Amino acid sequence: MPEELPTGPKESPPAPRAAPLEVWKKGGRLLSVLLAVNVLLFACTLISGGAFNKVAVYDTNVFALLTAMMLLAVLWILFYLLRTVRCPDADAVPYRDAHAGPIWLRGGLVLFGICTLVMDVFKTGYYSSSSECQPAIKILYPLTQAVFVIVQTYFLCVSAKDCVHTHLDLTRCGLMFTLTTNLAIWMAAVVDESLHQAHSLSSSQGNTSDACLALDLERAGSPVGEDCSCNTAVCQIFQQGYFYLYPFNIEYSLFASTMLYVMWKNVGRLLASSTHGHRHTPSLLSLFRETFYAGPILGLMLFVVGLAVFIIYEVQVSGERGSAQQALVIYYSFNIVCLGLMTLVSLSGSVIYRFDRRAMDHRKNPTRSLDMALLVGAALGQYAISYYSIVAAVSGTPRELLAGLSLAHALLMIAQHTFQNVFIIESLHRAPPGAEPHGTPPEEPCHGLTFASLDTLHTLPARPPAPRPVGPSPAGRQGAASIILAPRGHWRCRCLKDISLFLLLCNIILWIMPAFGARPHFSNTVEVDFYGSSLWGAIVNICLPFGIFYRMHAVSSLLEVYMLS
Repeated sequence: MPEELPTGPKESPPAPRAAPLEVWKKGGRLLSVLLAVNVLLFACTLISGGAFNKVAVYDTNVFALLTAMMLLAVLWILFYLLRTVRCPDADAVPYRDAHAGPIWLRGGLVLFGICTLVMDVFKTGYYSSSSECQPAIKILYPLTQAVFVIVQTYFLCVSAKDCVHTHLDLTRCGLMFTLTTNLAIWMAAVVDESLHQAHSLSSSQGNTSDACLALDLERAGSPVGEDCSCNTAVCQIFQQGYFYLYPFNIEYSLFASTMLYVMWKNVGRLLASSTHGHRHTPSLLSLFRETFYAGPILGLMLFVVGLAVFIIYEVQVSGERGSAQQALVIYYSFNIVCLGLMTLVSLSGSVIYRFDRRAMDHRKNPTRSLDMALLVGAALGQYAISYYSIVAAVSGTPRELLAGLSLAHALLMIAQHTFQNVFIIESLHRAPPGAEPHGTPPEEPCHGLTFASLDTLHTLPARPPAPRPVGPSPAGRQGAASIILAPRGHWRCRCLKDISLFLLLCNIILWIMPAFGARPHFSNTVEVDFYGSSLWGAIVNICLPFGIFYRMHAVSSLLEVYMLS
């Protein structure tokens, strides 16, 4: 007899296939991560080895490696653009992540990219002015970097939101290799800037130990061994110009790395809707709208005062001992006041959230996860410097003025980073006013009028909802719409916008000071006398770049917080 066919409902067969696909997704990610780790370790070894005269690694080797990496990254980017932009395919990029690559991140990338191009022009002019004794790779390197910056900036502005679904392993490896290239360029720029700062401090202070340290850290030249002197005025302008533009190059590499990481996380990602989560970007004219104006005004005042303090510090710190100490007192006093206000403001923002009834957004968001990781990770650099300063100030002579200021500055720096991170991370997890996270049920059953968006409001019947009878009114729908938009004008939202703008402006001035050469860590002899110039110089040069990056990343995160408030 023939077997009877089952009459029950059939189970869907695709369910067991999810596990192998997920395993292969993790395998592809692991392959690209291993490629990036090996390339990055090799680049870091060569770059750090070329920073010492006693190691037979020349700077021409470093330039050759970075040039080759940039050329390979440009070739892969062109292949990606030809595949997705020039020949668009719905199967290649079926989804676009609305949270990835926001407009202010792309704007910052373009701004820092333009400054990097100006730096490449200065660097090309500097090496070309002494081309008779410079190897060709030193002139080729800034030209290659200019091409790399142009191509990569266009690529990230166009494709930052892509969720690629073809050639997954190749795409992951290409994105990770390009990310590694940016990190290698960042490390090379940090090393060059640290060497420049060491030479400047040793020449201005005339310290023998600092001079020995700077000589030991000086980059090895070409294997020919010729010394190129920069005696002309044009050559010196080019040399000083590209050193002052290094902070923009550093920030460009880090901005590009964060955007590439989000793209890497989005490879093969499935989204319910490609436009979900899109938010309107405000114009410059409406930036201060819906605030009490206290935060922007106070922030602008601190910004202007900070610029004046920075100029005074740079002018007086290299002068006589009395003027240098006065410059340090002014610098530390401003930072103590600024950090204290930022700590109190961050605390007040966290207190306001205790009364905020907006739901938490726990959806998967690679951009938000990366922002949180970078905020916490980058803060570790400033934590390390602060704790070293606390030990030196307490164990040394804490009764002296500079030691006391250094101790207060270190303690407030730790408190400010901690409370600001708490405020930003909690803000990023809040749903925008008037919107509930998708798929999150309400905690309590709601009676009466319930809606999910403004579009569904127009589909409701014209009669008033039960059980609360309301007379017919032509303004019924407009009144309900005002209920949706009312929270944005609430005093809590206004306070949060003020707090966000105040912290944003303060973080900008605290980024400008160390990024453009303020190094009170070396001018103040408390830590130098306690640890020695070699150990303290290594601590600051390793940890301070993370602190500088923290400030700029906090600015972009606070702009996101302003949008969500």
